Amino acid sequence: MAYFANVTPIQYEGARSTNPLSFKYYNPEEKIGGKTMEEHLRFSVAYWHTFTFKGTDPFGSDNMPRPWDRYDSMDAAKARVEAAFELFEKLNVPYFTFHDVDVAPEGGNLRETYQNLDVIVAMLKDYMKTSKTKLLWNTANLFSHPRFVHGAATACNADVFAYSAAKVKKGLEIAKELGAENYVFWGGREGYETLLNTDMKLELDNLARFMEMAANYAKEIGFTGQLLIEPKPKEPTKHQYDTDVATAFAFLQKYQLADRFKFNIEANHATLAGHTFEHELRFARINGMLGSVDANQGDVLLGWDTDEFPTDLYTTVLAMYEILSNGGLGAGGLNFDAKVRRSSFELEDLFHAHIAGMDSFAIGLKVAHKLLEDQALEQVIAKRYESYRHGIGLDIVEGRANFQLLEQHALQLGEIRNQSGKQESLKALINQYLLDVNTRA
Repeated sequence: MAYFANVTPIQYEGARSTNPLSFKYYNPEEKIGGKTMEEHLRFSVAYWHTFTFKGTDPFGSDNMPRPWDRYDSMDAAKARVEAAFELFEKLNVPYFTFHDVDVAPEGGNLRETYQNLDVIVAMLKDYMKTSKTKLLWNTANLFSHPRFVHGAATACNADVFAYSAAKVKKGLEIAKELGAENYVFWGGREGYETLLNTDMKLELDNLARFMEMAANYAKEIGFTGQLLIEPKPKEPTKHQYDTDVATAFAFLQKYQLADRFKFNIEANHATLAGHTFEHELRFARINGMLGSVDANQGDVLLGWDTDEFPTDLYTTVLAMYEILSNGGLGAGGLNFDAKVRRSSFELEDLFHAHIAGMDSFAIGLKVAHKLLEDQALEQVIAKRYESYRHGIGLDIVEGRANFQLLEQHALQLGEIRNQSGKQESLKALINQYLLDVNTRA
Protein backbone atom coordinates (compact mmCIF):
# COMPACT_ATOMS: atom_id res chain seq x y z
CA MET A 1 0.00 0.00 0.00
CA ALA A 2 1.25 3.52 -0.84
CA TYR A 3 0.60 5.94 2.02
CA PHE A 4 1.96 8.98 0.18
CA ALA A 5 0.66 8.19 -3.31
CA ASN A 6 0.45 11.88 -4.27
CA VAL A 7 4.12 12.48 -3.52
CA THR A 8 6.84 11.48 -5.95
CA PRO A 9 10.50 11.19 -4.87
CA ILE A 10 11.76 14.63 -3.85
CA GLN A 11 14.37 15.99 -6.27
CA TYR A 12 16.79 18.91 -6.15
CA GLU A 13 15.44 21.59 -8.52
CA GLY A 14 17.39 24.68 -7.45
CA ALA A 15 16.51 27.99 -5.86
CA ARG A 16 14.33 29.16 -8.73
CA SER A 17 11.98 26.18 -8.56
CA THR A 18 8.35 26.90 -7.70
CA ASN A 19 7.61 23.27 -6.90
CA PRO A 20 6.97 23.06 -3.12
CA LEU A 21 7.83 19.36 -3.19
CA SER A 22 11.43 19.86 -4.27
CA PHE A 23 14.74 20.80 -2.70
CA LYS A 24 15.85 24.35 -3.48
CA TYR A 25 19.27 24.25 -1.78
CA TYR A 26 19.87 20.68 -0.63
CA ASN A 27 21.60 18.82 -3.43
CA PRO A 28 22.83 15.54 -1.91
CA GLU A 29 25.43 15.05 -4.66
CA GLU A 30 26.92 18.56 -4.52
CA LYS A 31 30.42 18.60 -3.06
CA ILE A 32 31.36 21.10 -0.37
CA GLY A 33 34.98 20.93 0.75
CA GLY A 34 35.56 17.50 -0.72
CA LYS A 35 32.44 15.81 0.72
CA THR A 36 28.91 15.65 -0.62
CA MET A 37 26.10 17.45 1.18
CA GLU A 38 24.64 14.07 2.11
CA GLU A 39 27.93 13.05 3.74
CA HIS A 40 28.21 16.33 5.65
CA LEU A 41 24.63 16.58 6.87
CA ARG A 42 23.65 12.94 7.53
CA PHE A 43 19.94 13.76 7.82
CA SER A 44 17.67 11.57 9.92
CA VAL A 45 13.88 11.34 10.32
CA ALA A 46 12.51 11.02 13.86
CA TYR A 47 9.97 8.20 14.02
CA TRP A 48 8.02 9.64 16.96
CA HIS A 49 7.14 13.09 15.68
CA THR A 50 6.63 11.93 12.10
CA PHE A 51 4.62 8.75 12.56
CA THR A 52 3.13 8.78 16.06
CA PHE A 53 2.37 12.47 16.70
CA LYS A 54 -1.34 13.10 16.22
CA GLY A 55 -1.54 16.85 16.77
CA THR A 56 -2.32 16.90 20.47
CA ASP A 57 -1.32 19.86 22.62
CA PRO A 58 -2.21 20.88 26.21
CA PHE A 59 -5.52 22.30 24.98
CA GLY A 60 -6.40 20.17 21.97
CA SER A 61 -7.04 16.54 21.10
CA ASP A 62 -5.90 14.51 18.07
CA ASN A 63 -6.46 16.31 14.78
CA MET A 64 -4.09 14.44 12.43
CA PRO A 65 -5.76 11.29 11.17
CA ARG A 66 -3.10 9.12 9.53
CA PRO A 67 -3.86 6.18 7.26
CA TRP A 68 -1.69 3.85 9.35
CA ASP A 69 -3.70 4.68 12.47
CA ARG A 70 -6.81 2.96 11.13
CA TYR A 71 -5.37 -0.31 12.42
CA ASP A 72 -5.05 -1.51 16.00
CA SER A 73 -1.96 -2.17 18.07
CA MET A 74 0.55 -4.39 16.28
CA ASP A 75 -1.17 -4.00 12.91
CA ALA A 76 -0.77 -0.22 13.25
CA ALA A 77 2.89 -0.70 14.18
CA LYS A 78 3.47 -2.77 11.04
CA ALA A 79 1.67 -0.19 8.90
CA ARG A 80 3.88 2.55 10.35
CA VAL A 81 6.97 0.64 9.24
CA GLU A 82 5.59 0.51 5.69
CA ALA A 83 4.74 4.22 5.74
CA ALA A 84 8.09 5.13 7.30
CA PHE A 85 10.22 3.52 4.62
CA GLU A 86 8.06 5.01 1.89
CA LEU A 87 8.73 8.48 3.34
CA PHE A 88 12.44 7.75 3.92
CA GLU A 89 12.90 6.69 0.33
CA LYS A 90 10.92 9.59 -1.15
CA LEU A 91 12.97 12.06 0.90
CA ASN A 92 16.15 10.06 0.15
CA VAL A 93 17.34 10.37 3.77
CA PRO A 94 20.22 8.19 4.96
CA TYR A 95 19.00 7.67 8.56
CA PHE A 96 16.08 7.37 10.97
CA THR A 97 15.71 7.27 14.78
CA PHE A 98 13.16 5.85 17.22
CA HIS A 99 12.15 5.19 20.83
CA ASP A 100 11.14 1.61 21.58
CA VAL A 101 7.47 2.52 22.16
CA ASP A 102 7.35 4.43 18.85
CA VAL A 103 7.84 1.30 16.81
CA ALA A 104 6.02 -1.28 18.96
CA PRO A 105 3.25 -1.01 21.58
CA GLU A 106 3.92 -2.00 25.16
CA GLY A 107 2.40 -5.30 26.21
CA GLY A 108 0.69 -6.23 29.44
CA ASN A 109 4.09 -6.96 30.96
CA LEU A 110 7.75 -6.60 30.03
CA ARG A 111 7.91 -10.04 28.41
CA GLU A 112 5.03 -9.15 26.06
CA THR A 113 6.69 -5.81 25.29
CA TYR A 114 9.85 -7.68 24.28
CA GLN A 115 7.79 -9.97 22.03
CA ASN A 116 6.16 -6.99 20.30
CA LEU A 117 9.56 -5.37 19.78
CA ASP A 118 11.02 -8.56 18.35
CA VAL A 119 8.31 -8.70 15.68
CA ILE A 120 8.74 -5.08 14.60
CA VAL A 121 12.54 -5.12 14.80
CA ALA A 122 12.55 -8.12 12.47
CA MET A 123 10.33 -6.15 10.08
CA LEU A 124 12.59 -3.07 10.28
CA LYS A 125 15.61 -5.24 9.63
CA ASP A 126 13.95 -6.76 6.59
CA TYR A 127 13.08 -3.33 5.14
CA MET A 128 16.59 -2.05 5.81
CA LYS A 129 18.04 -4.80 3.63
CA THR A 130 16.69 -3.11 0.49
CA SER A 131 16.77 0.53 1.67
CA LYS A 132 19.64 3.02 1.85
CA THR A 133 18.13 4.35 5.09
CA LYS A 134 19.91 3.05 8.18
CA LEU A 135 19.45 3.50 11.92
CA LEU A 136 21.25 6.56 13.29
CA TRP A 137 20.19 5.76 16.85
CA ASN A 138 17.49 4.27 19.00
CA THR A 139 16.57 4.80 22.64
CA ALA A 140 14.23 3.58 25.37
CA ASN A 141 11.23 5.62 26.45
CA LEU A 142 11.67 5.86 30.24
CA PHE A 143 9.28 8.75 30.85
CA SER A 144 5.77 8.28 29.39
CA HIS A 145 4.34 5.34 31.36
CA PRO A 146 3.01 6.03 34.91
CA ARG A 147 5.67 3.69 36.32
CA PHE A 148 8.20 6.45 35.59
CA VAL A 149 6.35 9.12 37.57
CA HIS A 150 9.36 9.49 39.91
CA GLY A 151 12.00 8.93 37.25
CA ALA A 152 13.80 5.89 35.88
CA ALA A 153 17.48 5.56 36.82
CA THR A 154 16.87 8.18 39.52
CA ALA A 155 13.59 6.70 40.76
CA CYS A 156 13.03 6.27 44.50
CA ASN A 157 11.72 2.75 43.72
CA ALA A 158 14.39 0.09 43.02
CA ASP A 159 11.90 -1.96 40.99
CA VAL A 160 11.57 0.96 38.57
CA PHE A 161 15.36 1.19 38.35
CA ALA A 162 15.49 -2.52 37.45
CA TYR A 163 12.66 -2.22 34.90
CA SER A 164 14.42 0.75 33.29
CA ALA A 165 17.68 -1.20 33.09
CA ALA A 166 15.87 -4.06 31.37
CA LYS A 167 14.43 -1.68 28.78
CA VAL A 168 17.86 -0.17 28.04
CA LYS A 169 19.40 -3.66 27.89
CA LYS A 170 16.87 -4.58 25.21
CA GLY A 171 17.47 -1.26 23.46
CA LEU A 172 21.19 -1.88 23.22
CA GLU A 173 20.57 -5.35 21.84
CA ILE A 174 18.25 -3.85 19.21
CA ALA A 175 20.86 -1.21 18.38
CA LYS A 176 23.40 -3.92 17.70
CA GLU A 177 20.97 -6.04 15.69
CA LEU A 178 19.94 -3.14 13.45
CA GLY A 179 23.44 -1.73 13.08
CA ALA A 180 22.72 1.56 14.86
CA GLU A 181 25.62 3.98 14.78
CA ASN A 182 24.66 5.42 18.19
CA TYR A 183 22.47 4.80 21.22
CA VAL A 184 20.90 7.77 23.03
CA PHE A 185 20.01 8.34 26.69
CA TRP A 186 17.44 11.07 27.30
CA GLY A 187 16.51 11.36 30.98
CA GLY A 188 13.03 12.79 30.56
CA ARG A 189 12.21 12.43 34.24
CA GLU A 190 15.72 12.15 35.69
CA GLY A 191 15.33 15.10 38.03
CA TYR A 192 13.11 16.36 40.80
CA GLU A 193 10.12 18.56 41.53
CA THR A 194 11.10 19.48 45.11
CA LEU A 195 14.09 18.86 47.35
CA LEU A 196 11.70 18.35 50.29
CA ASN A 197 11.35 14.66 49.35
CA THR A 198 14.55 14.10 47.33
CA ASP A 199 17.81 12.36 48.22
CA MET A 200 19.84 14.12 45.53
CA LYS A 201 23.10 12.34 46.29
CA LEU A 202 21.54 8.87 46.06
CA GLU A 203 19.75 9.77 42.83
CA LEU A 204 22.90 11.11 41.16
CA ASP A 205 24.95 8.14 42.39
CA ASN A 206 22.30 5.76 41.03
CA LEU A 207 22.22 7.59 37.71
CA ALA A 208 25.98 7.12 37.43
CA ARG A 209 25.66 3.44 38.36
CA PHE A 210 23.01 3.04 35.66
CA MET A 211 25.12 4.72 32.99
CA GLU A 212 28.17 2.65 33.90
CA MET A 213 26.13 -0.58 33.71
CA ALA A 214 24.79 0.47 30.30
CA ALA A 215 28.27 1.22 28.95
CA ASN A 216 29.55 -2.08 30.34
CA TYR A 217 26.73 -4.04 28.73
CA ALA A 218 27.22 -2.32 25.37
CA LYS A 219 30.85 -3.41 25.46
CA GLU A 220 29.90 -6.92 26.61
CA ILE A 221 27.60 -7.54 23.63
CA GLY A 222 29.98 -5.93 21.15
CA PHE A 223 27.92 -2.83 20.36
CA THR A 224 30.47 -0.40 18.95
CA GLY A 225 28.25 2.62 18.33
CA GLN A 226 28.57 5.89 20.25
CA LEU A 227 26.70 6.25 23.54
CA LEU A 228 25.09 9.69 23.65
CA ILE A 229 23.49 11.73 26.43
CA GLU A 230 20.91 14.34 25.44
CA PRO A 231 20.77 17.26 27.92
CA LYS A 232 17.58 19.14 28.75
CA PRO A 233 16.95 21.58 31.62
CA LYS A 234 13.27 21.11 32.44
CA GLU A 235 9.96 19.81 31.16
CA PRO A 236 8.59 17.55 32.37
CA THR A 237 10.53 17.82 35.65
CA LYS A 238 11.25 21.21 37.15
CA HIS A 239 14.97 20.50 37.50
CA GLN A 240 16.66 17.79 35.45
CA TYR A 241 20.10 16.50 36.34
CA ASP A 242 21.38 16.88 32.76
CA THR A 243 20.36 20.54 32.50
CA ASP A 244 22.84 21.42 29.77
CA VAL A 245 26.09 20.16 28.24
CA ALA A 246 28.28 21.75 30.91
CA THR A 247 26.28 20.23 33.77
CA ALA A 248 26.16 16.80 32.16
CA PHE A 249 29.88 16.98 31.35
CA ALA A 250 30.66 17.75 34.99
CA PHE A 251 28.54 14.73 35.99
CA LEU A 252 30.45 12.46 33.59
CA GLN A 253 33.80 13.78 34.85
CA LYS A 254 32.86 13.30 38.51
CA TYR A 255 31.87 9.69 37.95
CA GLN A 256 34.78 8.99 35.56
CA LEU A 257 32.46 8.30 32.61
CA ALA A 258 33.59 11.09 30.25
CA ASP A 259 35.54 8.71 28.03
CA ARG A 260 32.48 6.51 27.46
CA PHE A 261 29.83 9.02 26.38
CA LYS A 262 29.36 12.01 24.11
CA PHE A 263 26.42 14.37 23.67
CA ASN A 264 23.39 14.48 21.42
CA ILE A 265 22.59 18.21 21.42
CA GLU A 266 19.13 19.54 20.64
CA ALA A 267 18.60 23.15 19.57
CA ASN A 268 15.30 23.59 21.43
CA HIS A 269 16.79 22.14 24.63
CA ALA A 270 19.57 24.73 24.41
CA THR A 271 16.92 27.45 24.24
CA LEU A 272 15.16 26.09 27.33
CA ALA A 273 18.51 26.04 29.17
CA GLY A 274 18.99 29.74 28.44
CA HIS A 275 21.72 29.10 25.87
CA THR A 276 22.04 29.42 22.13
CA PHE A 277 22.33 26.26 20.06
CA GLU A 278 25.85 27.24 19.00
CA HIS A 279 26.88 27.69 22.65
CA GLU A 280 26.00 24.08 23.48
CA LEU A 281 27.71 22.84 20.31
CA ARG A 282 30.82 24.92 21.02
CA PHE A 283 31.14 23.73 24.62
CA ALA A 284 30.81 20.09 23.54
CA ARG A 285 33.22 20.59 20.63
CA ILE A 286 36.06 22.19 22.58
CA ASN A 287 35.81 19.37 25.13
CA GLY A 288 35.78 16.60 22.50
CA MET A 289 32.21 15.63 23.39
CA LEU A 290 30.16 16.57 20.31
CA GLY A 291 28.50 13.38 19.08
CA SER A 292 25.25 14.12 17.26
CA VAL A 293 22.54 16.76 16.83
CA ASP A 294 18.78 16.95 17.14
CA ALA A 295 17.97 19.55 14.50
CA ASN A 296 14.96 21.66 15.43
CA GLN A 297 14.19 25.08 16.88
CA GLY A 298 12.03 26.53 19.62
CA ASP A 299 9.87 29.61 19.86
CA VAL A 300 11.45 32.25 22.10
CA LEU A 301 7.96 33.57 22.94
CA LEU A 302 6.94 30.19 24.37
CA GLY A 303 8.50 28.57 27.41
CA TRP A 304 8.26 24.95 26.36
CA ASP A 305 9.72 22.48 23.91
CA THR A 306 7.88 23.36 20.68
CA ASP A 307 10.10 21.14 18.49
CA GLU A 308 9.68 23.16 15.30
CA PHE A 309 11.44 22.26 12.07
CA PRO A 310 14.59 24.38 11.68
CA THR A 311 14.15 27.34 9.33
CA ASP A 312 16.25 30.02 11.08
CA LEU A 313 19.18 30.39 8.69
CA TYR A 314 21.33 32.36 11.11
CA THR A 315 21.15 29.44 13.54
CA THR A 316 21.85 26.79 10.90
CA VAL A 317 24.93 28.74 9.77
CA LEU A 318 26.36 28.95 13.28
CA ALA A 319 25.48 25.32 14.00
CA MET A 320 27.23 24.10 10.85
CA TYR A 321 30.18 26.36 11.68
CA GLU A 322 30.65 24.37 14.91
CA ILE A 323 30.04 21.03 13.21
CA LEU A 324 32.55 21.74 10.44
CA SER A 325 35.05 23.05 13.00
CA ASN A 326 34.58 19.71 14.77
CA GLY A 327 35.62 17.90 11.59
CA GLY A 328 32.01 16.78 11.07
CA LEU A 329 29.74 14.64 13.20
CA GLY A 330 31.51 11.32 12.73
CA ALA A 331 28.95 8.64 13.54
CA GLY A 332 26.38 11.28 14.48
CA GLY A 333 23.91 13.10 12.28
CA LEU A 334 21.29 15.82 11.98
CA ASN A 335 18.14 14.21 13.33
CA PHE A 336 14.90 16.10 12.79
CA ASP A 337 13.48 15.84 16.30
CA ALA A 338 10.73 18.11 15.05
CA LYS A 339 7.02 17.98 14.41
CA VAL A 340 4.71 19.80 12.05
CA ARG A 341 2.51 22.45 13.61
CA ARG A 342 -0.96 21.37 14.74
CA SER A 343 -2.54 23.35 11.92
CA SER A 344 -0.33 21.55 9.34
CA PHE A 345 -2.31 18.32 9.45
CA GLU A 346 -2.17 17.07 5.86
CA LEU A 347 0.14 14.19 4.91
CA GLU A 348 2.07 16.32 2.42
CA ASP A 349 2.98 18.70 5.25
CA LEU A 350 5.35 16.01 6.54
CA PHE A 351 7.33 16.42 3.32
CA HIS A 352 7.11 20.21 3.26
CA ALA A 353 8.52 20.34 6.81
CA HIS A 354 11.45 18.03 6.13
CA ILE A 355 12.26 19.83 2.87
CA ALA A 356 12.34 23.16 4.73
CA GLY A 357 14.68 21.76 7.38
CA MET A 358 16.98 20.08 4.86
CA ASP A 359 17.21 23.19 2.70
CA SER A 360 17.90 25.35 5.78
CA PHE A 361 20.83 23.21 6.85
CA ALA A 362 22.12 23.03 3.28
CA ILE A 363 22.32 26.83 3.26
CA GLY A 364 23.94 26.74 6.69
CA LEU A 365 26.53 24.26 5.41
CA LYS A 366 27.43 26.40 2.41
CA VAL A 367 27.76 29.62 4.40
CA ALA A 368 29.68 28.02 7.26
CA HIS A 369 32.10 26.36 4.83
CA LYS A 370 32.76 29.68 3.08
CA LEU A 371 33.30 31.48 6.40
CA LEU A 372 35.84 28.86 7.45
CA GLU A 373 37.46 28.77 4.04
CA ASP A 374 37.97 32.54 4.18
CA GLN A 375 38.93 32.41 7.88
CA ALA A 376 36.58 35.38 8.21
CA LEU A 377 35.87 34.96 11.92
CA GLU A 378 39.19 33.34 12.83
CA GLN A 379 41.10 36.43 11.71
CA VAL A 380 39.00 38.65 13.99
CA ILE A 381 39.37 36.27 16.93
CA ALA A 382 43.13 35.91 16.40
CA LYS A 383 43.56 39.68 16.42
CA ARG A 384 41.35 40.05 19.51
CA TYR A 385 43.54 37.68 21.54
CA GLU A 386 46.90 38.59 20.02
CA SER A 387 48.24 39.84 23.40
CA TYR A 388 48.46 36.18 24.48
CA ARG A 389 50.94 35.34 21.72
CA HIS A 390 53.84 37.37 23.11
CA GLY A 391 55.16 38.99 26.27
CA ILE A 392 53.23 38.58 29.50
CA GLY A 393 50.30 36.99 27.66
CA LEU A 394 52.50 34.20 26.33
CA ASP A 395 53.92 33.71 29.84
CA ILE A 396 50.33 33.23 31.11
CA VAL A 397 49.41 30.76 28.38
CA GLU A 398 52.59 28.71 28.73
CA GLY A 399 52.39 28.53 32.53
CA ARG A 400 55.41 30.69 33.40
CA ALA A 401 53.40 33.44 35.10
CA ASN A 402 52.50 33.70 38.78
CA PHE A 403 50.85 36.47 40.82
CA GLN A 404 54.18 38.05 41.70
CA LEU A 405 55.22 38.31 38.04
CA LEU A 406 51.79 39.58 37.02
CA GLU A 407 51.88 42.23 39.74
CA GLN A 408 55.31 43.43 38.56
CA HIS A 409 53.93 43.72 35.02
CA ALA A 410 50.77 45.51 36.16
CA LEU A 411 52.71 48.08 38.23
CA GLN A 412 54.60 49.15 35.11
CA LEU A 413 51.49 49.65 33.00
CA GLY A 414 50.16 53.00 31.92
CA GLU A 415 46.61 53.41 30.62
CA ILE A 416 45.18 50.10 29.41
CA ARG A 417 43.53 50.34 25.99
CA ASN A 418 40.96 47.80 24.82
CA GLN A 419 39.78 47.20 21.26
CA SER A 420 36.21 47.07 20.05
CA GLY A 421 34.55 43.64 19.87
CA LYS A 422 32.84 44.71 16.61
CA GLN A 423 29.76 42.55 17.23
CA GLU A 424 27.51 44.49 14.89
CA SER A 425 30.10 44.36 12.12
CA LEU A 426 30.44 40.58 12.53
CA LYS A 427 26.68 40.04 12.41
CA ALA A 428 26.56 42.13 9.25
CA LEU A 429 29.35 39.94 7.88
CA ILE A 430 27.25 36.81 8.48
CA ASN A 431 24.37 38.46 6.65
CA GLN A 432 26.68 39.31 3.77
CA TYR A 433 27.81 35.70 3.44
CA LEU A 434 24.22 34.46 3.70
CA LEU A 435 23.01 36.79 0.97
CA ASP A 436 26.01 35.96 -1.22
CA VAL A 437 25.35 32.21 -1.03
CA ASN A 438 21.65 32.71 -1.73
CA THR A 439 22.39 34.95 -4.71
CA ARG A 440 24.87 32.48 -6.20
CA ALA A 441 22.45 29.59 -5.69
